[in-house]
Amino acid sequence: MSNTMSVGDIDYGTPARDSATLVTLDIDGRSVTVPEGTSVMRAAMEAGITIPKLCATDSLEPHGSCRLCMVEIEGRRGTPASCTTPVAPGMKVHTQNDRLGRLRRGVMELYISDHPLDCLTCPTNGNCELQDMAGAVGLRAVRYGFEGENHLKAEKDESNPYFTFDPSKCIVCSRCVRACGEVQGTFALTIDGRGFDSKVSPGALESFMDSECVSCGACVQACPTATLTEKSVIELGQPEHSVITTCAYCGVGCSFKAEMKGTTVVRMVPHKDGGANEGHSCVKGRFAWGYATHADRQTKPMVRDSIDEPWRVVSWEEAISFAAQRLMAVQAKYGRGSIGGITSSRCTNEEVYVVQKMIRAAFGNNNVDTCARVCHSPTGYGLKQTFGTSAGTQDFRSVDQADVILVIGANPTDGHPVFGSRMKKRLRQGAKLIVLDPRRIDLVRSPHVAATHHLQLQPGSNVAALNALAHVVVTEGLVARDFVTERCDPVEFTRWEAFIRDPRHSPEAVEEHTGIPAAELRAAARLYATGGNAAIYYGLGVTEHSQGSTAVMGMANLAMATGNIGRDGVGVNPLRGQNNVQGSCDMGSFPHELTGYRHVSDDVVRQQFEAVWNATLDSEPGLRIPNMFDAAVDGSFKGLFVQGEDIAQSDPNTQHVFAALRAMEIVVVQDLFLNETAAFAHVFLPGTSFLEKDGTFTNAERRINRVRPVMPSQTGKQEWEVVCELAAAMGYPMRYEHGSQIMDEIARLTPTFAGVSFAKLDRVGSVQWPCTDEDSVGTPIMHADGFVRGQGRFMITEYVPTPERASRFYPLILTTGRILSHYNVGAQTRRTANVAWHPEDILEIHAHDAEQRGIRDNDLVSIASRIGATTLRARISDRMPQGVVYTTFHHPVTGANVVTTDNSDWATNCPEYKVTAVQVTRSNHPSDWQIQRGAVVEVAAE
Repeated sequence: MSNTMSVGDIDYGTPARDSATLVTLDIDGRSVTVPEGTSVMRAAMEAGITIPKLCATDSLEPHGSCRLCMVEIEGRRGTPASCTTPVAPGMKVHTQNDRLGRLRRGVMELYISDHPLDCLTCPTNGNCELQDMAGAVGLRAVRYGFEGENHLKAEKDESNPYFTFDPSKCIVCSRCVRACGEVQGTFALTIDGRGFDSKVSPGALESFMDSECVSCGACVQACPTATLTEKSVIELGQPEHSVITTCAYCGVGCSFKAEMKGTTVVRMVPHKDGGANEGHSCVKGRFAWGYATHADRQTKPMVRDSIDEPWRVVSWEEAISFAAQRLMAVQAKYGRGSIGGITSSRCTNEEVYVVQKMIRAAFGNNNVDTCARVCHSPTGYGLKQTFGTSAGTQDFRSVDQADVILVIGANPTDGHPVFGSRMKKRLRQGAKLIVLDPRRIDLVRSPHVAATHHLQLQPGSNVAALNALAHVVVTEGLVARDFVTERCDPVEFTRWEAFIRDPRHSPEAVEEHTGIPAAELRAAARLYATGGNAAIYYGLGVTEHSQGSTAVMGMANLAMATGNIGRDGVGVNPLRGQNNVQGSCDMGSFPHELTGYRHVSDDVVRQQFEAVWNATLDSEPGLRIPNMFDAAVDGSFKGLFVQGEDIAQSDPNTQHVFAALRAMEIVVVQDLFLNETAAFAHVFLPGTSFLEKDGTFTNAERRINRVRPVMPSQTGKQEWEVVCELAAAMGYPMRYEHGSQIMDEIARLTPTFAGVSFAKLDRVGSVQWPCTDEDSVGTPIMHADGFVRGQGRFMITEYVPTPERASRFYPLILTTGRILSHYNVGAQTRRTANVAWHPEDILEIHAHDAEQRGIRDNDLVSIASRIGATTLRARISDRMPQGVVYTTFHHPVTGANVVTTDNSDWATNCPEYKVTAVQVTRSNHPSDWQIQRGAVVEVAAE
């Protein structure tokens, strides 16, 4: 497929239909064969015959309101709309004749009579469907005067930071309204009034900024006129070419067409052929790309001898030499294992691969870890133990076939909004929803969507709740015995069945731990087990616990016991947080695993890498991130390379992280911005934004997507080039001419990537691993014919309460999460207009807990745990149950992780962010920590 192209896509007018029954008809004398259910309009377009249209677009169901697409059909009266008329066998259609021409010109004349005639200065001049259709129907004059009543003086709404709404140019085609409902599922727009008074209205005659609009851009994309226009287009003009690339925000991995003027991005348009998003987007991917050229970007290498000194801008050669000499000096003084590195889930597969290769081959140890340690490492462990592979089981399209959806510890509409919209669409079609979450997320109750069961459990009790669900399945005879007998290890199942049948796992017995009424939990278990195809989708509310790995295995047990694995509409699906967190794990970023999750102690595997890398590799696993920090404080770990991660903001127990970083003699940071971690760095190596990268990302559904540079690197180098030069300066040559050569090496060494190459991705768009040979098109659904490990393995999931408990001094439980407008630690989104929606982190607190403490809405409050305290603003909310408070972690000034403990998952050391015992009190000043960080004004300002 072509990846640099003209701007416009072909719009077929109505969606494609999927039917095995084909229909043949005649259109303007041509024989056309299409699937049953296809509209006449689409059939004509597929035959190369264009029918004028305004209200129709192929991302929306046909509406039939504009009357421009009328045709004649032999044997039928009138001139039916081609968009709403399905094809029929033997149908004879005429799309053009004198009568149709006159009628269409008359319709268009009415539109133009109430439309500004400012085409030469209009921002969509050259890309306006109304303008195009006026030309297509041959309109040359408007007979109706402009002195009568019209809408030409309607005021613009400029409230949204990314697009403008000019109602004077609206033709009330309803495309924006339909896109908001059908595609996004927010239903923020409506047509207010009737007849001449009809107009598009956000909410109840509100501004866009004050309405329920989530700024996904679907309405802007659907608008056929200049009514809804990106402000970037108004400022820069129409783009002249586009490049297909992949979003660098969440794990959905949306494909975009970066529409360009030279090397300047004019807008990002979701790609209709994107396997993950199919033409949809969210506010971050669609609009929040300006950080790539923000004034805070650092594009020059910098060094300093001590973190107390100012930075010195130096050449690449000097920075790399400085870093290499310092790292080698530390090893000479403290030993080979005294340095290590952390890879980034925001960087490409190729960039991650070369970092872990540098650490293993140039550093000579396995001290490599990744930010997945602090988010989804329990996913890797739990799914590998049960299914045999460390990844989700389905593609995103699979949810279209789900009858029951169980969402556990995830907030798809905020954290993974494009997939969240797809899920909402399936729920509107009738699928049942079970939400297992302490917080009332939007999916529990939103327009046209409501959960059948909201199991509002106490933070930290996931395993108890999952065991209780499985207990109901086993004791009420709901096990899919045929599936278990055919696909699972019988010995392990027998052992697990005896364990889970124990009355101590009953809903009644665990109610004191979970807080979930037993009857409600039983009803949810029955629905999951008997409601048809049942799919589990989960997030960090599962993994970021002391029993994160146990909970992942508990979900896998539940899916196997009910036979909900190996086909469309089912599965166990982690909603990965960052754009390449799956890929960073695939690329061998854990200290015990090489690429493809092969253990470093496997002699055969290790020898394969040694032969290709021409290096001797250590057979012993290295240090995990928490081990690195502890060893640094103890004095034995002295050097760290940090690729694209702000560990000083994102990792738990901030003061401990600070102490570890201060204790090191060399910290190298490779990033876009001087982040919190860079405050402790001695070398800063500027990185590249996704708009400059050339490589691949792997999303949450194992989809490998190309990331293509749309502009030159602002640093003059690709990130992998810098890493290769650093390795070479340390005595280990690493040479590649292009990122494609790195992927070729990955494919050579990694069985699940064996059939992956840039050439294939450029040809087919994307593939989902396993992609094991050149002929393979990937694997959308895992474990279809058998589990990767052979037989599915049921695991014992004993519930062990977290040691982090509420007490008289710390009576509340803090849990954390994300918000739609921001991403991770906010390094990118805080440098865009997204701050308009979320300028600071807020503490949500139940009205009862607030009243007990004399806290009012918007008060500054101190939140203190056993290890630290910070100050932020309170919002009284009924989303949280009594005794639980909630905040986000997008702003470094908040310091949410100052209060989180270093408790972690028993198997993977994933931190327990979701359960921290705290006290909340009114405050009128920043915390001591914030004062030390110079945050007085930002926090204390009313």
